[in-house]
This record gives sequence, structure tokens and C-alpha cells, in this order.
Amino acid sequence: MIQRFSVPRFISFLLACALGLVLFVPRPSTAQEQDFVALAKTLLIGTETDRSAAADAVIARGGLDMVPTLVLLMRIGGAHLDTRRALQALTGETLTTWRDAMHYQEANPQIVPHPSYYDLKLWYWGGIDRGFLTFFDTPINQDTMRIRFEEITWGGAQADGIPSLDTPNLIAADDADYLLDGDLVFGVEINGDARAYPLRIMGWHEMFNDVIGGVPVALAYCTLCGAGILFETQVAGHAKPFVFGSSGLLYRSNKLMFDRETKSLWNQFTGEPVAGALAQSGITLPIRPTTITTWADWRAQHPGTKVLSLDTGHFRNYDSGVVYRDYFASPDLMFPTITDQTRLLQKDHVYGIRVAGGAKAWPLSAFATEPVINDRVGFSSVVLIGDATTQTVRAYERGDYVFSLMNGVPASEGEAWRISEDALIGPKGERLPRVAGHVAYWFAWDGYLGAESDLYERAE
Repeated sequence: MIQRFSVPRFISFLLACALGLVLFVPRPSTAQEQDFVALAKTLLIGTETDRSAAADAVIARGGLDMVPTLVLLMRIGGAHLDTRRALQALTGETLTTWRDAMHYQEANPQIVPHPSYYDLKLWYWGGIDRGFLTFFDTPINQDTMRIRFEEITWGGAQADGIPSLDTPNLIAADDADYLLDGDLVFGVEINGDARAYPLRIMGWHEMFNDVIGGVPVALAYCTLCGAGILFETQVAGHAKPFVFGSSGLLYRSNKLMFDRETKSLWNQFTGEPVAGALAQSGITLPIRPTTITTWADWRAQHPGTKVLSLDTGHFRNYDSGVVYRDYFASPDLMFPTITDQTRLLQKDHVYGIRVAGGAKAWPLSAFATEPVINDRVGFSSVVLIGDATTQTVRAYERGDYVFSLMNGVPASEGEAWRISEDALIGPKGERLPRVAGHVAYWFAWDGYLGAESDLYERAE
């Protein structure tokens, strides 16, 4: 995969050497910090004898504040035996890989890094792309950030290296002869303006900024967590809509996007800024409904739809089933994060809704036997209409109505209702508003909502 990659170890070694010679210039305030930086540098690029001695010194010094730096060194230079030995001695845990070390770090938020850690990590990132440095205040102040700095990791792409599509070219449905009927699309309709954004294109770009039906929006698609979320980008108190890009950095295997005005980092899953100028702003972007469905179904329901053109301004292989093919087919995650797999497997798909009073997720597999589900989330009664095969779920407020499936359409009290993108429409013109939700892998939903969310379980 071009966008995200595991750097071969020999390239990592060369990079580490360059960092040691150019970026790891100590800027300590005390002799103790200077010794710490020297130990870290030796563990990374020293001779075998020197690395062993540095590990001994780290172990003798003790202190969990050195753990984040050792975790970082395992990422940069691979799991050097001496770095690993020191890490295991300090933690008392068998941590043999960077993935193991990241899991330990996530599970132990009480560990506060040594002050020199922040500069070391920024210098490492700066050696990859100095654009990463624009996302952080220096010196780093963890108290102003809403996520742990030590859990932010490089995702294998440079800042803006996964290019967003800004007001992209759109074509008529009849001209989209490149699409197959079974290709999945993100379908959006706002104020009668219907658009289709194929996943086979969006997987390469992970973000579009556009105006649909007069509403400025951005679709943030985290391929790693299987979630495409449509956000409103016009926020009260800000003169212009936010325009977003992909930072190239990750947090718990979820992309961190950034706004081009302030260069603040935002959590793609929550729509909240987490680092930079806006981190303490209290902004949460409103979520708009979007639908994953097949191109054939979307086009049949919206014959006047516009659809992304292949003329994106970028050269990519937009063929069907190419982008992230291996990752989507694998049960494994590309980047480490802790997942509770006692109820669902980490890459099981769920459909999640967040409303006033709570959140809830429904396994997509439930819709294979229950295409219409009457339920509650938070203070709201909802009905969900889904197709597990195509990942298509639409949710609506249902009030006191109870729905079932009748001749392939939702019905209440024996009367059919019509599905639209903004409401469920009854036989007498009744309208039940759409409720915004989105598909995601279980690990991402549970990792970000956790105890705040319920999980649907079918009644026996």
C-alpha cells in the first residue's frame, strides 16, 4: 500500500543515523536530561557494546518516565535487544515488539514521560517531514492537549501526503462508466442535492471538502477504522467553514485530521480538536447523515445524482477493490491499539449513533436476520433499516411507531412507508426525521465511545 507502510529496517536504521547526527542535538536544561538524551541516542545508533552499557545505565537509573522514550526507540530502530531489555526491566512486562510496547503504554496513562521525550519525538518526526512540527506548540504542553502525546504515532504518510479532494470534479451518473454496479459509494443528499463518492476513490484521499445543498461539509474517511463520517464545517463564531486535510499522524489507529486555518489536530472519530490552537475551544462538529450503499442502488434511488469524476488531479489506481485490499481482508489492525474483543472482534463492522443522552452500536451482522430494528438510543426511539451485505444502514426517529418489513419495505400497522435520505415518509405524508450515524470497525467505536455506548444484542 502506497499510503501507509512499514519502513524496512535498513531504511529505519539510515533514518535513525540521520536523526542521531542531525536532529538529536541535546537541548537539555540539566545535566541529568543531557545524560538521558545521550543514553537514548546510544541505544539507537551506538555500537553493540555501547548499547548494552546504555541499557544497563537505564535499568540502574530506574523510573517509568523513561518508558515512552524506549517505546519510541523501538519504533524508530526496531526492537533492538538492548532497548527491549531495558523496557522489560523497567515495566516488569514481556514486551517484545513495538506493538506490545504501545499496548502497555496505552494501558498505563499514569506514566508521565521524561521532559526530554517531547523534543526527541518532534526531532524524529521533523526528520521525516517538518510539516508535522506545524501541528504542535513548542515546547509541548500536555495539559493543553486532549489526547496523550506519547500515543500519537506516525502513520506512514507525510503531512497532507494523503491529498484531500477540495470541491472535487463531479459528473452526471450517465457519464460514470468507470463504476461497477456493486461498487460501494458514500451517498449524501442535502436539500435535494444528491452526491455519490465512491469508496474506491475516497480510500486514496480519505477526505473531501465540499458544499452540498448549500451546506459546507467534509467527509472524513478513516480507512484504518472503517469509518466515513460527514461533518458540517461551518461553526458558530468562525467566519469561514473549516477545510480539513490528513495530518499523516494517528492516535489509536485512527487518523488525526487538521484544519488548514489554525493547523490544529482533530480527532476524525469525534469531530473535536485535540491539539493546537483549538484544543480547548469546546468545538464538536455536527454529524450529517451519509449512506454506504452500492452504486446501482444509489443511482436507482437518485437518478439525478452527481458522482466523483476520475479526474481528481492525482494519479492513483482507482480500480475497483484495489485500495487497502489486503487490510480490509485481514482480521488484523495495521497499527496497535487495545481492543475489547469479548463481545465483537476488532474489525467487525458496527453502525453507531451518538445523540443527546447516549450512544449505541449495532453489529452489521444483526441486519442479516433483522433488516428492520426498533430500538432506543439515549432519549430517542429509533428505527434502523439495514443491509449487512452492502453495509447500508439508515436510522430514523420513530416516535411511537413500530416497524416491520413488508414486501421489502418498512411498514407500520400494515401500511408501507417510503425511505428517503432525510426522512421516513408515511402513507399520509408523515415524516420521521433521519438520525445521523455511521459504519465503523468495532475497535474504533469501542475505543472512542467505550463505556459511553451501549451495544445492541438481539433478544432471544
